[in-house]
This record gives sequence, structure tokens and C-alpha cells, in this order.
Amino acid sequence: MYYTEAIHPDTFTPVRFESEGTITLRGQLVAYRTVSEDNVFYEGGKPVASIFSYSYFRTDVDNAAARPVVFCFNGGPGSSSMYVHAGFLGVKRVQYTEPVDRETSLPPYTMIDNPDCMLDVADVVVVEPVGVGYGLLIDEEKKDKFLGIEPDAEALVAFVEMWCARYGRFDSPKYLCGESYGCTRAATAAGIASGGGKNRNYGVRFDGVILIGDTVTTGKYYGREMPVELSVLRFTTYAAVNWFHNHPTEQTVEEFVAESKAFADHDYLLALYKGEALQGEERQAMLEKIRYYTGVSFEYLERNQLRIDEDTFRAEILKDKGLAVGRCDGRLTRPLYTPLLAEDDPKHAMSDDALMSRYEPCFYAGMTGTIAPMLGIKMNRSYTPSTSFWRDWNRETEGGTTGERLRNAMNTTFGMRTFFANGWYDICTEIGFVYYTLDHAGLPHDRCYVKGYPSGHMIYLGEENVRALAADIRKFVTGGDPVE
Repeated sequence: MYYTEAIHPDTFTPVRFESEGTITLRGQLVAYRTVSEDNVFYEGGKPVASIFSYSYFRTDVDNAAARPVVFCFNGGPGSSSMYVHAGFLGVKRVQYTEPVDRETSLPPYTMIDNPDCMLDVADVVVVEPVGVGYGLLIDEEKKDKFLGIEPDAEALVAFVEMWCARYGRFDSPKYLCGESYGCTRAATAAGIASGGGKNRNYGVRFDGVILIGDTVTTGKYYGREMPVELSVLRFTTYAAVNWFHNHPTEQTVEEFVAESKAFADHDYLLALYKGEALQGEERQAMLEKIRYYTGVSFEYLERNQLRIDEDTFRAEILKDKGLAVGRCDGRLTRPLYTPLLAEDDPKHAMSDDALMSRYEPCFYAGMTGTIAPMLGIKMNRSYTPSTSFWRDWNRETEGGTTGERLRNAMNTTFGMRTFFANGWYDICTEIGFVYYTLDHAGLPHDRCYVKGYPSGHMIYLGEENVRALAADIRKFVTGGDPVE
């Protein structure tokens, strides 16, 4: 890890910054204060790591302890939370053009008072895990205690308990809001809180979890080793991306996706099972139907035995136009690589995502150039937007899969609810995995909500999308149905 100031267990001093402000939300002036601070983990009396948090408290209320608290974070693993912070949950956020219209990642960028902030109904705590953002891994020798599915989630539960004790909020309704790998973190943390962690039992419980770009599955880490054809689970996303770029029908995207799912769940699944036994007119009809929904060529399908891989799909769908679509948002494109660079080589194609290359500089500038100064943060500590923790991340899950963790939390915490929010055009965490998890993880369906949005992995990109997602989360944390 690299920081602009020396970080050492013997010399480390925690920081704490406070600020005050007001914001107009839905015609009402809301007064608030913020606390941005280190939350330090000690071992043998010495600091070993710190979760950094940004707490937004509404101050003009009579009973603050009864207000909901939303703890939010991004994923990675190894991603800071600048996206959810500057993207849609803070009092300041990015002003969006439509993402399909943004052709440059160059400054200047515009930050605005966030009209979609939920501070009028809930307090918000943005969490930077150990080693990212302003969070610190102070003692590198202790990294195994934080850098893994279960230790990372248990650190989050310990932080929430510490935070509630500090601010007197054990009586508050508490929600976890995770994006991408943050969904893995949220589900695992909820399971640890309800069933005991590796280090000890915990006293906090969560009223609900909000999963944006879901990674909770019945299989191992990110849905790998699933007992089903992955082409089937991803089919609805392929159809949505095809609908956006090629418009094979006058149906809405929701109608087209629903129809494609019905086809994938039955006819396509059966065709993959038959394999080479599918011949003649029956095979030709199947090829035409798959092409109609997904836009890939007959040659591609024959070459891949009717299966569609997410990486090669991104280079296949618009190859006639010389374009590849983005993994994080299938609406966005970039030029295809030359023949010297393989499109399905992760070293090239996956690291050059059409969405991240346009938006990451915008979020970083908003976080460090606008939000941090507004919060009164002044220190000689570098802000780390992301790391390569994922390369060596401990993926062992002794407590069960993320689907099992979430099921255990919901079954032992009566009334706990879960909201799955996914973009139709997300080729990174496809919505088909949500449907499969709901059908196989034993979750209480009457307390689970699923909604698709005309967006990608970062659902909140675009003014219409940020308004829709923020409004649905507001409904959820105030006890309503976000899908109505």
C-alpha cells in the first residue's frame, strides 16, 4: 500500500473531521452535520487497520435514535465507495448527462446538491473498507484478518456495532446497501450478525439489505460452479443489450426481456441439453430464435455449440459496426481491438471497459475535489480509489454461500427484507442470477423485492435512473414496497 504520509502502528494517529450544512429536499430545508473519521482495529494494543466512515446526521429532529441508518459501500473487492458516495447517496453528487452521450472522461466535471439524497428520512453512513479510499491497512502483516469474504464482512459488522455504540443508535432501524461485491459483503455481514462470527457473537441486527448489481448466489464466489448452464442465466441480459442496440422488436425492454427469459428457461435450456442431438429444421429454428433474442451470428453459435460467453458476446454483438460493448454497461461502446489484441483476453478487453474509462475520473474528482473539502477533510493521506486486493482475496466461506448467509439472516431476523436492484444492461452481474437465487436459495419470497432498471452495473448513471433508484430505496427504508 502507498500513502503520502508514513503509516506505522507505533506512530499512527486516528483522524476525525466535522462539518455542518443544509440542503433542500422535496421542498424542505434539512439541517445536517457530518463526521468523517477513522474507525480503528487494534491488536495487542496497537492499531492494525482502519475503516474510514462518513456519517451524515440530520440535526433538526426530535428523536434521532428512531431514524433509520443506511450503511453503504461499493465492492471490488478492493474498491473505494466513491461511486455510491458521489454517485447518488451523498448530499453532493455528480450531475449526469445520459451515459450513452458522454464521449469524454476529461474535466471539468459538475457536482450539484443532490436532490435525491435520503437525508430527510434516514441518516447515511458511507463506509470505506480497510485499505481503500481513506481506509487503512496499517500493519501489512495483519492483512489476512481483513482481506477475504468472511474477515471483511466481520470487520463491517464490528464497525457497525462500534458506530452504534458511539452514537447511541442501537434502537435505529439499520440497513446495509452494497453495490457489486458489496452485495457479497452485505449478505455475509447480515449472516454473521444473525448467527455469530468467527471472532465472537454480535449484538446488531439489520432490518434490511439493498443489493445493487447483485453478487449473492447459491454457488461459490460470484456464482461460479453453479449447477446450471451460465448461458441460460445470462440470456436475459444479452437480450436486453441486443434490444438497446438493434431494436429487433417494438416491445419495451421489459417485455422483450420477459419473453427472452421464458424462452431461455425452457426451449434454450433444453436445446443446450440436447447438444448434437438437435439437428435439421429443429436446430435451424433454434439458431434463428437465439439470434433473434441476442443478436449474435449463426457462425458464432455453431462455433460455441449454441452457448454464449459474456466476454466474447461483448465483441460479437456489434462487430459489424467495429464496436465492442461495455461489461459494466452494455449500452456503452468502444472500438474493437485490432487483430493483434484478442478481445476475449482479460488483460485487454476487461480492463478497458467503456463505462469505467469514462466515469471513474469523474467520481474521483467529485470525491476528492468537492466532497472531501465540504466535509472538512484536511490531511496528507492519499485517497485510494481501488486496489488489486481481488487477486489474493480469501474466497473461503466456512459459513456457507452468500445465498445461504442471506437466507439464515432473513430466517432468524423476522421481518428482515431484501431489495435486489439490477440494471438490464449489466453484463458484469447479470439479473438472471438474481432470478435463479430467488428460486433456489430458500429466501422468504414475501420479503424479497426485485426490480430491473434501464441501466448498467451502476444503476444510478443518468438523471432518470438516479431519481428512480433513489426513490425506490427511500420507499424501502421507510417500510414501503420499492417495486410498486
